[in-house]
Amino acid sequence: MSNPDEAPEPQQPGAQPQQPGNVPPAGYQPPQGYQPPQGYQPPSQPGQYSQPGQYSQPGPGQQGQPTQPGQPGGFRFEMPTDGPRNFNDVLPQGGFSGLFKTMGLPTELKVSYFIWVISGLLGLLFGLIGLFAIIAAFAFMPGVAALLLVLLIISLAVAAAQIVLAMKMKEGKEWARLALTILAAVSLLLAIFGSINAGGPGTGLGSNWFGFFVSAVAVVMMWLPNSQLWFKAVKGAA
Repeated sequence: MSNPDEAPEPQQPGAQPQQPGNVPPAGYQPPQGYQPPQGYQPPSQPGQYSQPGQYSQPGPGQQGQPTQPGQPGGFRFEMPTDGPRNFNDVLPQGGFSGLFKTMGLPTELKVSYFIWVISGLLGLLFGLIGLFAIIAAFAFMPGVAALLLVLLIISLAVAAAQIVLAMKMKEGKEWARLALTILAAVSLLLAIFGSINAGGPGTGLGSNWFGFFVSAVAVVMMWLPNSQLWFKAVKGAA
């Protein structure tokens, strides 16, 4: 038992004050300097704050660095390494029964996917309508009608291909995303050639300009940072 007449040892200047009820053992020597509480981090630069929830101004050399975990970085293009090895790899898994199912896709890819699918279906519809006009044009302008027929067949092939590629893109295939980007460039060429050869709405080729602008929006949505993170996550889980 401690002697009540014994005076307590004086604390050294700068030492951490003892908490009531926390009696140190005999022979305890307080530290020479003040020890901050656990978890306290003093600011290293002017304008920084140590309290949680307050803004922390980035120091020199930290400008432009992401401050939140998982924040996507800059754009970096890489060639796909998951190309198809055979014809079965090109076909959608499960067939076309899941044409309108987009479970698990981020919002950007959902918008891009539906743009590709709906524009592809409309391309097939307009192409079939334009086929009748081209057949009728053979009686008056066989040379022009033949050229328009070739362009129409290419347009139908592009529309069908983009539907299949969109379904593969939905599966996380990077090669399908690159192929859809190339198809957007092909649709631009079709729009240019269709205009040069006087392809009007009656032949179905006048809709190529609208199809190009729509596909351009779909391409941008596929290459946004959030979409790229999803492709990398699918690739890493494979």
